[in-house]
Amino acid sequence: MSSPPPSRAHPAEQTVAVIVAAGRGERAGEGAPKQYRKVAGRSPVAHALATMSEHPAIDQVLFVIGMGQEAEFAAAIAPRTASFVIGGSERRDSVAAALAAIAADGGARRVLVHDAARPFCPLRVVDDLLAALDRHDGAVPALPVVDTLARADGQLGDVVPRDGLWRVQTPQAFRFEALLAAHRAWPPGREATDDAQMVRGAGGSVAVVEGDAMLEKLTHPADFARAEALHGAPAFRIGSGYDVHRLVPGDGVWLCGVLVPHDRALSGHSDADVALHALTDAILGAAALGDIGQHFPPSDPQWKGAASHIFLSHAARTARDAGYAVANADVTIVCEAPKVGPHRDVMRARIAELLGVDIAAISVKATTTERLGFAGRGEGIAAQAQVLLSATR
Repeated sequence: MSSPPPSRAHPAEQTVAVIVAAGRGERAGEGAPKQYRKVAGRSPVAHALATMSEHPAIDQVLFVIGMGQEAEFAAAIAPRTASFVIGGSERRDSVAAALAAIAADGGARRVLVHDAARPFCPLRVVDDLLAALDRHDGAVPALPVVDTLARADGQLGDVVPRDGLWRVQTPQAFRFEALLAAHRAWPPGREATDDAQMVRGAGGSVAVVEGDAMLEKLTHPADFARAEALHGAPAFRIGSGYDVHRLVPGDGVWLCGVLVPHDRALSGHSDADVALHALTDAILGAAALGDIGQHFPPSDPQWKGAASHIFLSHAARTARDAGYAVANADVTIVCEAPKVGPHRDVMRARIAELLGVDIAAISVKATTTERLGFAGRGEGIAAQAQVLLSATR
């Protein structure tokens, strides 16, 4: 097992989430095991890790992966890391390997066993499962069967009553010692449908809590398509940016990547192109990728005097890597001087070139403050920008 992260609790009091991801997932198609395929922007194992790590009651997340999948697993959850053990040929063997590793590490109080193929787990379900362990040895989420059930052999047969029938999902929660004892007592060679049936077979009580449609299992290509439609990135995202730079003696100001003649210049760590800075922030903000200061810290000497088109191009490329392209952008420059109007179309063309979009998607406007405030007194120039990003996948 790889080194576990520091725990907030003594091992015997921990709650450990075990995520089973050792299968080959061949029915999902496209060659790669389904737990490593991307859906809604990242792999199922990455989704599962994020969800379980975010729950305040879970102290550790432990994966079970297949033999030889170490590199594939690491790439699928990057840049994060997680503890893992190597699973067996059957799901029961994989869970047993995880339980043995937990026991060797000092044990736990509670354990959740979850399938990586159900990557979208509402935290509410985890809350309900853990609460049920106050009174039961185990708990499972389940949904009532609402469709008509019937026997069929090439043609429709008798209807099967659905009263009292439930579709059992994961994660399933257990008192650790109860699940460990159930696995150790399970007869060799006997098939186990899931861990809850093993605990029941050992005489334990298992509660049923309300499941969730988000826990539907990813098995076939159609399941991935449906999950992408439900959980994929929104089709559009909007961002805004704002920046201000002081005017100092000089021979021109950089605005929208164009050097505009002027008897003054903008002061800043880079070329101080206030308009491109605002637009860069708008793009990063729309994609939820931070801000210009995070990507290009003013404390870093390599950006001293740098051309701001570097920042804008980086923001556009980073947004594209996240699955978004600029649909349109609107920049407003606030100053008394210089006049923006004579340079407007050149500015639009430069921004369009940097973003790789049609000039028709770029708007550049200018306004004054009626001689009010720092801009009205000619002390500086401000700019604000809005962008619309559209999803590319």
